[in-house]
Amino acid sequence: MTPHQLRKLFLDFFQSKNHQIIPSASLVPDNDPTTLFITAGMHPLVPYLLGQPHPGGKRLASIQKCVRTTDIDEVGDLTHLTFFEMLGNWSLGDYFKREAILWSWEFLTSPKWLGLDKEKLFVSVFAGDTNAPRDEESAAIWQKIFTSENVSNPEKRIFYYPKSENWWGPAGNTGPCGPDTEIFYYTGKASPFAAGFSDEPAADNSDFIEIWNNVFMQYNKNSDGSYTKLKQHNVDTGLGLERMVGILNWIKGKTNSSDLFLSPLFSPTIKVIENITSQKYQEGNFNQDSTKNNNSRSIRIVADHLRSGVFIVGDGVFPSNKERGYVLRRLIRRSARELYKLGLSIEQLDGAVTQILQSIVNNEQYQLQYPEIAKQADQIIDIIVAEITKFSKTLHKGLVQAEKIQNFTGQEAFDLYQTYGFPLEMTREIAEEKGQSINLDTFKAEFAKHQEKSRQESAGKYKGGLADHSETATKYHTATHLLHTALRKFLGDHIHQEGSNITAARLRFDFSHQSALSESEIEQIENWVNEQIDLDWPVTQATMPKTEALKGGALAFFKEKYPDIVSVYTIGQNDQIISQELCGGPHVKHTGEIGHIQLIKQKNIGSGVRRLYLKLADS
Repeated sequence: MTPHQLRKLFLDFFQSKNHQIIPSASLVPDNDPTTLFITAGMHPLVPYLLGQPHPGGKRLASIQKCVRTTDIDEVGDLTHLTFFEMLGNWSLGDYFKREAILWSWEFLTSPKWLGLDKEKLFVSVFAGDTNAPRDEESAAIWQKIFTSENVSNPEKRIFYYPKSENWWGPAGNTGPCGPDTEIFYYTGKASPFAAGFSDEPAADNSDFIEIWNNVFMQYNKNSDGSYTKLKQHNVDTGLGLERMVGILNWIKGKTNSSDLFLSPLFSPTIKVIENITSQKYQEGNFNQDSTKNNNSRSIRIVADHLRSGVFIVGDGVFPSNKERGYVLRRLIRRSARELYKLGLSIEQLDGAVTQILQSIVNNEQYQLQYPEIAKQADQIIDIIVAEITKFSKTLHKGLVQAEKIQNFTGQEAFDLYQTYGFPLEMTREIAEEKGQSINLDTFKAEFAKHQEKSRQESAGKYKGGLADHSETATKYHTATHLLHTALRKFLGDHIHQEGSNITAARLRFDFSHQSALSESEIEQIENWVNEQIDLDWPVTQATMPKTEALKGGALAFFKEKYPDIVSVYTIGQNDQIISQELCGGPHVKHTGEIGHIQLIKQKNIGSGVRRLYLKLADS
């Protein structure tokens, strides 16, 4: 089964269950300062999970692009990815545990859909604690399914785990959360019911592979650490595309193993890397120790990281030393280091990366789902290769510094790694050539301190979280509409919003424009926005078909990312319409609630995109 066939099958199934299909949101969260990237399908739906009506109704399904970097050091094994596609379905206060579990089972096991072997499926549920009871309801539903389907040993297929395994959220200190039930496929050869069998889903290097997660958002965690029941119970599910394709093609005999890197999403890229490096990729299974073949591990890292880079750049992120740009830079540079380890010279990196990127942007499995990637292919490749070129010089500097070291220590190795991004393996090779060895314990200790510091600094942002619906964020969100209108009014209709980001201190707004704004233009824009705020225009919301909204003059960018039924926010009244845009975030009721704004800074971020920083005058 190809990835695109699985995408279509999943959406067809939930469409048959009266779900509205919605498109993937951008990897860059819209006005959410708590997360760098969309890390789960629910993130774009936060306002609706909290009770705001969704234009598509109470039942939704989608294929959502996601990026997670919390486990970046694990990437290279056979289960971790930085970019992935999450197949998901949601109930916004509609159906709950019974329907979600029954439909998961039907899609996985029915011959009409995936047709998985029922004997290979196991589940886990929440064990309960002082805050929330044991999830006996989900366990009872599973018990009834296993019994009615005549599956062997039904009582031994349900595992109970604590919050660390079977509880979702909140990512921050407060917010919606709840127990989940996870579905596992057993890939081992021994019978899990044999005497003395000790493997289980939560064990390290387990033969049980998680394939689906049903989250039941029925609680809200309060600031004092207590939990209260939500008025609206939601279902949030996730089925990983890459992992499921790997399993399906293995069990149906299309591949010799469950290695997800053998799927059409990765195989063209793997072949290109093999040809470039003259290294042979050795396939594996999910439960294998993938560190046994370092060349294959390096090939997986390159394929994964450059694929992530393609989609991150495709959604408007540029390499930099901050936040999203830093994550992108790290992915690109780590790819270069791995290619160097695979035998390429510094001079070969640019050409090699270009070929690998071409295999990704030209992959039919992406073009079918994300045609915008093919349209931006040249720009994406140029941006990533430019970063490779820059890093090649850095890598060269690291080599020069390494050659100067007379006595290699763990501290010296770590300093090279931290300062130049210089790989430990390369430092060890140089040390060995000089008849020396490196104290790896010292390096690991320093590296562990560095990791802990990074985790603390990025707490929340790398994990993802709920959108900020505070009073300040709501004001800034509404101000983006006025700012956008002002830019088009004074600079021209070529202005398109390219992204925005809100913190408690300011609004950052990216837009398409070639030149810097003059002092006069800034003054005009600022004065006009404040005039509209003083006029206290009403801000209203309407739900309508996308075609009708666009025909009526509403602005929309990335049109392929909007569902057929959209939410339109209008500023103004009667025949005086100040702004009309497709949008889904929080807004004030009247512009007078915003307060005056100030444009405090502008900068060029490359490729015809400029950035403005705006703050509320009274903040």
